[in-house]
Amino acid sequence: MESADILCFSSDRLFDVGRKKSYHEKNRREKEEYMRFRPCIDIHNGQVKQIVGGSLQEEKGKVRENFVSGQDAGFYARFYRESKVKGGHIILLNPETSPYFQATKEQAMKALAEYPGGLQIGGGIRPENAGEYLQAGASHVIVTSYVFRDGRISWENLERLEKSAGRENLVLDLSCRKRDGQYYIVTDRWQKFTDTPVTEETLLELSGHCDEFLVHAVDVEGKASGIETELVRILGELEGKPVTYAGGVGSFADLELLEREGKGRVDVTVGSALDLFGGPMKYEEILKFCRNI
Repeated sequence: MESADILCFSSDRLFDVGRKKSYHEKNRREKEEYMRFRPCIDIHNGQVKQIVGGSLQEEKGKVRENFVSGQDAGFYARFYRESKVKGGHIILLNPETSPYFQATKEQAMKALAEYPGGLQIGGGIRPENAGEYLQAGASHVIVTSYVFRDGRISWENLERLEKSAGRENLVLDLSCRKRDGQYYIVTDRWQKFTDTPVTEETLLELSGHCDEFLVHAVDVEGKASGIETELVRILGELEGKPVTYAGGVGSFADLELLEREGKGRVDVTVGSALDLFGGPMKYEEILKFCRNI
């Protein structure tokens, strides 16, 4: 059965599928590696939102919104803390030049205060501000644009971040888009292509300089229309380093596919399809499926 078929079911039917899978997963073969759920809090213009990833164009003031929350970021952080789910990420989607940046940052700081040590944070991270976020309660800082400069890896900038934040507190964001049949890391709110492909070789080369990887599949981010299976297979080849995939998950069939193709080594973030953000997939059932509870 295709993912699209499951999405056509009523919400009750979809949740039944989730319960069946999560019950079945309890009887899966025991193994050391299995997929975990990682929550998210995306903040844009001072509000928690779910957006279509490739639509974020700050200079044009355009963004396609799937969901705008009436709750602040602290609410979601508190919810994740009470659920005892760690390793989620907060993303500031406004650059510092935006008139909305301060409101977005204030929301991020509320979330960190609600869940010290439980959340990572990304968006405009550099050596000068990494310490501020870590002291505010972030477990890790997430970095893309500062490290990938002028289309390639800046080893000098990466070294500066390692020294300022500590390698053990550093997540490299390798969010990517497909071009000419290959996935390339993108920067500047996912609008600029670099010359660095997401390959097993790239992952191995960078793995000694960070604690984790985060990878948004930007072309399907926010669409809940299915995962980038080829990308997941690449990420699944990496052993011994946590990597979280985000993008396109819209059903429990997608979760099953992601766990299989990622060899149980790739964690997952569910955004627009999550019931907390107006989607059809129940939070509790995702936790059961991913063995978070």
